[in-house]
Amino acid sequence: MCRWCFLTFLFFCFVSFGIDSPARDFKTPQQALKDAFPGANIEIKNIVLSKQQVEKIEKLSGVRLSSRLVSWYIAKRGDSVVGYAYIDSHVVRTHPEVVLYTLTPDGRIDIVEVLAFNEPLEYMPDENWLKLFKGKSLGPDTLRLRRDIPNMTGATLTSRAITDNTRKVLAMWQVIFGGER
Repeated sequence: MCRWCFLTFLFFCFVSFGIDSPARDFKTPQQALKDAFPGANIEIKNIVLSKQQVEKIEKLSGVRLSSRLVSWYIAKRGDSVVGYAYIDSHVVRTHPEVVLYTLTPDGRIDIVEVLAFNEPLEYMPDENWLKLFKGKSLGPDTLRLRRDIPNMTGATLTSRAITDNTRKVLAMWQVIFGGER
């Protein structure tokens, strides 16, 4: 539960102290999870990845992990898992961005939603672009900007950050929950 509080604190700091951005309403992590998994119970699973897991994730995704400690959200109805979620925080240019990634029980992207964005809003991805990730899974040489996912004109760094981190999230899910394939 402490991790949840920390993420909420980060979210409000990012939104409250946004620089170069006009006011924008973003969902809290709790609201975004509730909307993504209506009626489900959300469990938080804090995981310390082994060195071998980190190496596998980095190899599969092509993205370096900043920490071995990761927190996943598992949505359940009764005993059935209805989905997974991961909240990723990363710097795009000079300011942090917080993105919620939800996955289906079989490890495909369901929702990609920006929860905090402190760069100028003209660099923020719109909902239609984020919907391009729906149904995507990790495979050999997949989810590459300008190949599988089109670039957002004028927002290449944001496009790259979200695309790369989508691969990272899918690789983490595969190593932690889906087994190697």
